[in-house]
Amino acid sequence: MTNNTEAVGAQINPPDNKFTRWFTHILTDLGRNGIFIALIAVVVLFTILTNGILLRPQNISNLVVQNGYILVLAIGMVMVIIAGHIDLSVGSVAAFVGAISGVFAVKMGMPWWLAVILSLAIGALVGAWQGFWIAFVGIPAFIVTLAGMLIFRGLALVVLGNANIGSFPDEYRALGNGFLSGIFGESEPDIFTLAVGAVVVIALVVQQVRTRAGRRKYGQDVEPIVWFIVKLVLISAAIGFFVYSLAGYKGVPVTLIILAVLVMVYGIVMNRTVFGRHIYAIGGNRHAAELSGIKTRRVDFWLFVNMGFLAALAGLIFTARLNLAGPKAGDGFELEAISAAFIGGAAVQGGVGTIGGAIIGGLIIGVLNNGMSIMGIGIEWQQAVKGLVLLLAVAFDVYNKRRSGN
Repeated sequence: MTNNTEAVGAQINPPDNKFTRWFTHILTDLGRNGIFIALIAVVVLFTILTNGILLRPQNISNLVVQNGYILVLAIGMVMVIIAGHIDLSVGSVAAFVGAISGVFAVKMGMPWWLAVILSLAIGALVGAWQGFWIAFVGIPAFIVTLAGMLIFRGLALVVLGNANIGSFPDEYRALGNGFLSGIFGESEPDIFTLAVGAVVVIALVVQQVRTRAGRRKYGQDVEPIVWFIVKLVLISAAIGFFVYSLAGYKGVPVTLIILAVLVMVYGIVMNRTVFGRHIYAIGGNRHAAELSGIKTRRVDFWLFVNMGFLAALAGLIFTARLNLAGPKAGDGFELEAISAAFIGGAAVQGGVGTIGGAIIGGLIIGVLNNGMSIMGIGIEWQQAVKGLVLLLAVAFDVYNKRRSGN
């Protein structure tokens, strides 16, 4: 009788299957990082379709330089979208600030650093102008920024006189075309770039190990040690390949340094500050956020000041890369930035999104553009493919929300 009871109990509570737990954890982890896997899939696809041209050192460096301004805009745009807004004016603001910087640095002969600082300040003032109407007057962001798109595009044409301004000082041009290399002596691959990559990998490993140890200390669930090591090895290998490619070309792009600083700063802001938590709270439920004491108008105002600042920075990077401030600058920037945010996992209704996701979304767009250009695909088909990718990304977000009952 006792043996039968034990047998029944064993059927009701089967022994813990370690393999099943590991497999489930890995699938869950992969699901959480689906956008990163999508980026890898796109890279592999176009590497095959372009016969390896996509992953040549020069092309990898070009990917960073050519898409830097979109990634800068994506950082600010995802914050705006998380709060439940949208900004349609960033392309026009970037063009306007680029034109202003041309007047400062070329026509007026200002020192390049003063021209940059004043241009960024003007971008922040533009953001404050739009933030005022949105936060304190109560006009929807869609309308305000649509008006801003027209206003600042017109002002950019006024400043330029419908002509181009160039060329810019070398230090200014370094924002979009500069590289850091040869600091430890001339070599190929560049030793300084490799050293930077080694520091990044070591910092990543230390941070991940400390995070895992902290979770275990507080009794939280952690991934199996084997999977943890495999992930670190794969990520470190990817970073190593990327850095080695840069070291074999011209070194570390200045644009990449700017992006790295922005990602670290805004990652901390969104994940570890009160302001960041308020942005998520407002996007999740604005009325509840107001009832809990969050000053939503103030948060909205500073969000658009920040967006204006980043739009100005993107405009400077783009102008520096072309060595030219022209009337057509900024065309379509807002659509690329919005697409990057949504492809990167931002929710249409707000309250969901990450800085890292927006960066990966921007990289997916950049790889699509670059890969299709290498293949000789026309711009009309490139636009169609990017539109389809955006539609599928948003559809996937809607599907996940319905499945989870939200």
